[in-house]
Amino acid sequence: MTMNTHDTFELTNGPGAAAILSAGLGCFLVGLFFLAEDAVPAAKTFFTFYQPSGALSGTTTMAVALWLIVWFALARAWRGKTVSMPWVNAAAFLLLALSFLLTFPPFIDFLQGK
Repeated sequence: MTMNTHDTFELTNGPGAAAILSAGLGCFLVGLFFLAEDAVPAAKTFFTFYQPSGALSGTTTMAVALWLIVWFALARAWRGKTVSMPWVNAAAFLLLALSFLLTFPPFIDFLQGK
């Protein structure tokens, strides 16, 4: 019995990269929507899906819905492909860092000039 050692098997990372990048974007959207609801009264009204929890209900619902849509779209687009993981990781961590800033009340107040 002989083994063929010349066969190569290449794993693609597209769907995994899509999950990482879309997670970063989903976090960023929470921060962006939080800023919008805090700065614009009409946005606060728009994001109020459930009155007892206020605008937070719409902020998180919309962010999760958009995160799932982006994840699905990127996973389909990158299926069977190998993408640059350093770029994907850097973009995801940048979006995560921005989301931390956008949910930090002193930074939000600074952006709004309060």
